[in-house]
Amino acid sequence: MTEIDANIDGLVPAWLTLPDIAEQLGVEVTRVRQLVKEGQLIAVRRGENRALHVPADFIKDDKVVKGLVGTLTLLKDDGFTDEEMLEWLFTPDETLPGTPAQALRENRGTEVKRRAQALAV
Repeated sequence: MTEIDANIDGLVPAWLTLPDIAEQLGVEVTRVRQLVKEGQLIAVRRGENRALHVPADFIKDDKVVKGLVGTLTLLKDDGFTDEEMLEWLFTPDETLPGTPAQALRENRGTEVKRRAQALAV
């Protein structure tokens, strides 16, 4: 496990495997892989078998959390790596309050996107 992995592992409260997500979304695992490839979800290798895992907070009510895809696109456009995006999304911000990932789950995506855009300045 690299240093950034340990840091992210400490920030992200729960993880799901791609088959878990496929089951929740009611799609094939290949579709989940496609979502990761397209940048609509972030998956990282973790655990002993280095399987791909996605933060559980990215899925709510059997769907990808509203506003997540747009936020990931903004962060990617700002030059963030997947690890940096996860770190930003799961680092508590008392001015939000909570983490950007929590704010997205609570349908406060407009504020999260505004902050993501501000990072580009």
